[in-house]
This record gives sequence, C-alpha cells and structure tokens, in this order.
Amino acid sequence: MASTILKRTSFSSSSGLRIGGVSLRYFATKVEAGTDIVAATPHNVSLQKARSWDEGVSSNFSTTPLKDIFKDKRVVIFGLPGAYTGVCSQQHVPSYKNNIDKFRAEKVDSIICVAVNDPYVMNAWAEKLQAKDAIEFYGDFDGSFHKSLGLEKDLSAALLGPRSQRWSAFVVDGKVKVLNVEENPSDFKVSGAEVILKQI
Repeated sequence: MASTILKRTSFSSSSGLRIGGVSLRYFATKVEAGTDIVAATPHNVSLQKARSWDEGVSSNFSTTPLKDIFKDKRVVIFGLPGAYTGVCSQQHVPSYKNNIDKFRAEKVDSIICVAVNDPYVMNAWAEKLQAKDAIEFYGDFDGSFHKSLGLEKDLSAALLGPRSQRWSAFVVDGKVKVLNVEENPSDFKVSGAEVILKQI
C-alpha cells in the first residue's frame, strides 16, 4: 500500500518529483501522509451530499460529517475546481467513472468527488455525466473543507472566485495515505484514476 504525498514547498521549477515521466513541483498543503483528515478539520466542517432542491428541503438541508464519510472505510476522494468546467467534465470525473470496477477490485468502499459548489449543482452535474452510480458527489459550498486542508485556490481570474486545487487522495479509516495535487488547476497529470490506482 502506498504512503506517499506530493507536497510542494517551493515554486522553483527545478524542485520536485517525477512520476511516469511527468515533472511535478511540490505543493504546500496542511496535510501529509498519515494525517487524520477528520481530526485535521474543524468540528463544524462538513460536506453536502449531492441532491435535488426538494431532497434538500425534506432533509432540512442536512450535511454529512466527515467521520461518516471516512471512518472505517477505504476511500478515494478527488477534488476539482468546479462542476460543468472543461477538464473536470471531460477528463477528471470520467477517469474515475470508467475505472470503477478496478477500484472495487481494490476493495475501495467509495469514490468521492468534491468541489466548491452547492449540492444542487453537483447533483445536476452528476446526472448529466451519468456518474451517480459509480461516484458519490459532495458540495463544499463555502470552501471550508478545502481551506482546512490547504487545498483552496483563488480562481477569480477565470471568473470562478474561491475554489479548490485539482487533487486526489487515498484515505484509509480517515488517514491520508496518498495525496496528489496538480501543478495548475487546468492540468490533469497526477489526479486522475489511473495514477491513484497504481498507488493503492
């Protein structure tokens, strides 16, 4: 089982790792291999499972505590800048959807996609991608989950505002085993399903 993390500590292009011939710069995050992802986040941080508006109303706009997502489970989670955006729709989510059988063979309990969006947008997007049977979608509506992990990203230049990095992680019983963060949110080199399958 892999227990590595790609963590950038310098913005110099000469520092970094190479994976599969891809040169990576390190990225400064607040988590590392062995970090308990639940303990590392404030108690009031939760995620919102993708749902319709009516489902939100009927559940009294409930949220999902992180311990319910990660405790006693083998989870692959990936974050992306936003629903309906180019790389996210065309490459990132499909890479996990198309490899769901391989993840199940590795005894992964759940594949989770999270973005700084509301759960209603995430629900509509998941339905459009026909991915709800393979992937659980969650909204981080105010970005607090990503901020607590140091994975936030200001994408105001692209008219998206505060969002997240593009990343993936393998988490076992709440402990981070692998964390991959792209050099730029528009990149798709280390956060896809093919890479993390080799790291499990």
